[in-house]
Amino acid sequence: QVQLVESGGGLVQPGGSLRLSCAASGFTLSYYDIGWFRQAPGKEREGISCISSSTGITYYADSVKGRFTISRDNAKNTVYLQMNSLKPEDPGVYYCEADTPSYGVNWWSHFEYDYWGQGTPVTVSS
Repeated sequence: QVQLVESGGGLVQPGGSLRLSCAASGFTLSYYDIGWFRQAPGKEREGISCISSSTGITYYADSVKGRFTISRDNAKNTVYLQMNSLKPEDPGVYYCEADTPSYGVNWWSHFEYDYWGQGTPVTVSS
C-alpha cells in the first residue's frame, strides 16, 4: 500500500526553523519527483518545492527561495524540507506529494501528483 507520512510541523516563532520529513512506504521515493505543498485556510494548495527523481534538480517557489531547502535520503526513503527564517505568511498544512518523473514540468501544480499524505501543520506566531 502506497503511503506518504509527513511529520515535523509545529509552532515556531517568526525567524525560527523547522524541518519537515516525508516518509514513504509501499514504494521507493527516489523513483518519483517529490513536491512539498502548503495550504493555508481558505486558500489553494500551492507548490513550495520539488526535487526531481531523475536529475536531482530542485525547484522552489519565489516566496521560499533562499529560505527553504529540499533534500532526499534514499537510504531512509525520506524527503526533507528544511525551513529557515520562517515568516508570518508561511503557516499552513504542509503536504508532500509524489509524481512520476516529469523533469520539473509543472512541478508546482498539485494536479500533476499521484500520491500525497495527510499533511503536517505549521504555525508561525510570536
